[in-house]
Amino acid sequence: MISFFVSVIALVVGYMVYSKVVERIFGADVHRPTPALTMADGMDYVAMPQWKIFLIQFLNIAGLGPIFGAVAGAMWGPSAFLWIVLGSIFAGGVHDYFSGMLSVRNGGESITETTGRYLGGFMKQFMRVFTIILLVMLGAVFIIGPAKILDGMMQGVGSVSMWVWIIFAYYVLSTVLPIDKVIGKLYPVFGVALLFMALGISVIMISRGLAIPEITWDNLTNQHSSPEKFPLFPMLFVTVACGAISGFHSSQSPMMARCITNERQGRPVFFGAMVTEGVVALIWAAISMSFFGSVGGLNEAMTEHGGNAAWAVSEISNSLLGKVGGVLALLGVVAAPITSGDTAFRSARLIVADFMKSNQGPLKNRLLISIPLFAAGYGLTLIDFAVVWRYFAWTNQSLATIVLWVITAFLMKERKSYWVTLVPAVFMTAVATSYILVAPEGFQLSTEIAYTAGVGTALALLLFTLYKASARKREPEKELVK
Repeated sequence: MISFFVSVIALVVGYMVYSKVVERIFGADVHRPTPALTMADGMDYVAMPQWKIFLIQFLNIAGLGPIFGAVAGAMWGPSAFLWIVLGSIFAGGVHDYFSGMLSVRNGGESITETTGRYLGGFMKQFMRVFTIILLVMLGAVFIIGPAKILDGMMQGVGSVSMWVWIIFAYYVLSTVLPIDKVIGKLYPVFGVALLFMALGISVIMISRGLAIPEITWDNLTNQHSSPEKFPLFPMLFVTVACGAISGFHSSQSPMMARCITNERQGRPVFFGAMVTEGVVALIWAAISMSFFGSVGGLNEAMTEHGGNAAWAVSEISNSLLGKVGGVLALLGVVAAPITSGDTAFRSARLIVADFMKSNQGPLKNRLLISIPLFAAGYGLTLIDFAVVWRYFAWTNQSLATIVLWVITAFLMKERKSYWVTLVPAVFMTAVATSYILVAPEGFQLSTEIAYTAGVGTALALLLFTLYKASARKREPEKELVK
């Protein structure tokens, strides 16, 4: 249990120290007016208090990922603790902060437009398509998951398809209505419920003295039940995404970038929400390893139930929190994905509106964009959930990788310390490239080929970046000679 406590403390200290370093590098300006003040429209650009923005951002990014992803990631053992801590501080927090603050600095623009600003027109067009596909996939995933949980909770009342349509109806409302009418009112409540669930689980886990595996050299091995099929690298780093780093977050941050009223709010809202999500992921990884007796026990239980993380969450919640607490906990699990799914569709609407330069004031314009997105999302609900989730996981981490390179380009252009994003960008490049080559849903190549290609691609981009940085440093000298 010592490793668990140290991990939580490391996250808190990491936020208190490293987030200030990142904020200083960016140069947050308390006197600079934000889009919420200069572009207020009563629809998407709406000023809100910091506490509400934080809870909305937290719930936006905390779908099934830090819960289901952490449960599945715990199958590899205590290595998951290290990835959650280091990933949240040095990758996820940096990724979320800069993607949010770049949006603030550029009129609340979507990450696709920011990509074009720093990586050129081709990448902007690519990111428009890539990000919209990701968001629609995520919206579909976050319809099916909660619909199945609700169907199980209601014990025969209705059906999965009925809950799918109910969730869809809510998605339509939250996508087309002003952000402060539905999202601004419901999210703070659901955010508190999600935090209550995690706190309740952790208190009981500690009070009962459940044996949480410690981080030791012997434990930092691949403890998955099928280590050959699921190598620790890169599988763990894609499975545990939202609790460490997730590209989906960069699509959500612009929504809150249009609501903050002071650039100094960016650190607690963007970096703080990421670290809070990391704490939630730590709790669920720890309880998963301890509730079933050991990492091996977790693997046996997950294998027996077809790798169904929803079953594990239900079993843990009902056993530890009792019937009432279990229902509240599961409602929190349901609220988390639903409140990420609705903002996924809303973000997709904003991205399309940005590149079409469509005024989103009239309801008709919002519906013209939203209806095709919902039609595509519903089509994906008809495909096997496991297949959609696996492809979403890789797409999600690939987006995070691209965004880290976008931020690196921005920092280089502004002659700021670009190492804060260059290092995680290189690492995530190796992860995303290796994963698609070795994964069952990818090319299913050997780990030797996948690792060589992944590391090679990462090193090539690193050398190219260092060359460009060196050339940029020499530019003033050339001008002086002239």
